[in-house]
Amino acid sequence: MNTSELVYQGDLRTVATHVFSGTQIFTDAPLDNNGKAQSFSPTDLVATALASCMVTIMGIEANRLNINLDDTKMVVKKHMAINPRRISSIEIKFDIPERNLTLDQKRVLENRALNCPVAKSIHPDILQEISFIYS
Repeated sequence: MNTSELVYQGDLRTVATHVFSGTQIFTDAPLDNNGKAQSFSPTDLVATALASCMVTIMGIEANRLNINLDDTKMVVKKHMAINPRRISSIEIKFDIPERNLTLDQKRVLENRALNCPVAKSIHPDILQEISFIYS
């Protein structure tokens, strides 16, 4: 089964449909690349997918350890390079509710995040700057 199907709508926009669920997402070129920035750009999705993958893998481990990660927040910042135009770095700041996690539990969760499938799929030239804050 296909993962997704996309249609170019013109004006630098696409609509992507997740085949299994029918969920749709839209992309738009960013302002600095002739777009209108009315939705995620493809490179925004890469950076966002990294954060989503990290917290999902942490959630799987948290469920196994009976840890509540609800209300964990992430702020994602993507940096672009030129010549060639590409993602140069992705910053993700996690804000994780403390909930009396032990140092060992924190290390396990962070290790899982840093080794998620998207993190391991991103080219090593793209710097991944990840910070975990427990509040």
